[in-house]
Amino acid sequence: GRRVAQAAARAFVPAFLELGGKDPAIVLAGADLDRAAAAVLWGGTANAGQSCQSVERVYVAREVHDDFLDRLVTRAGQVGLTCEGGPIGPLIEPGLPDVIAAHLADAVAKGATVHTGGRIERHGGGHWCRPTVLSGADHTMLVMTEETFGPVLPVMAVPGPDEAVALANDSPYGLSAAVFAATEAQARAVAARLQVGAVSVNDAALTALVHEGEKHSFRLSGLGGSRMGPASISRFLRRRAFLINRSDAADPWWHSTKE
Repeated sequence: GRRVAQAAARAFVPAFLELGGKDPAIVLAGADLDRAAAAVLWGGTANAGQSCQSVERVYVAREVHDDFLDRLVTRAGQVGLTCEGGPIGPLIEPGLPDVIAAHLADAVAKGATVHTGGRIERHGGGHWCRPTVLSGADHTMLVMTEETFGPVLPVMAVPGPDEAVALANDSPYGLSAAVFAATEAQARAVAARLQVGAVSVNDAALTALVHEGEKHSFRLSGLGGSRMGPASISRFLRRRAFLINRSDAADPWWHSTKE
């Protein structure tokens, strides 16, 4: 993305970039935990997590953390690979298995617990990773700070909304996020404080499905206008103005000169 932007700048060509993300999900006390677990699991593992708007880190209010984690782990353990008839496909980039394995090893070495998945598998000549849920995650771990781009969901307990917002914003990325709460008003109040271009409320990764919602990419997640909605087309147009004076009178701002 930087190379494209630099090349475009040298040629004075507009550049519109939507790049990577490290999208957070926040689960507040009072949220529907079954709904949150189902949505977060899909948001983090659809396309085997190989989507820019994938949920890559989950912050859960401490009083509901264990209940949410149990529901997420149970659901994740029931989701299989496509080679077994499930929905999780293979890893498509050559170097990606090494990145995922390194992130998982780093997390475990620093105290995280793996509840499901947790390793790279080989089937039919390809690399696969089952839905992986980690608990005990924190921001010393690569899996919470660097883009993993795989079906990995690290979960971190937080005291409350303020801490969740601060941790969610503690990232060089700002693509999108998700917030789950008891009411829409509570979710929107937290969502408004997140430094991201789009927030799914009581759902996850909706920018993959709701294409009319215009948004911008914050921070290192991108540059330029929205790739969603009408602006996704209009951003490539250039405007020309024709300013026509049809009066015979001199404009009052012209210099005054003698005839």
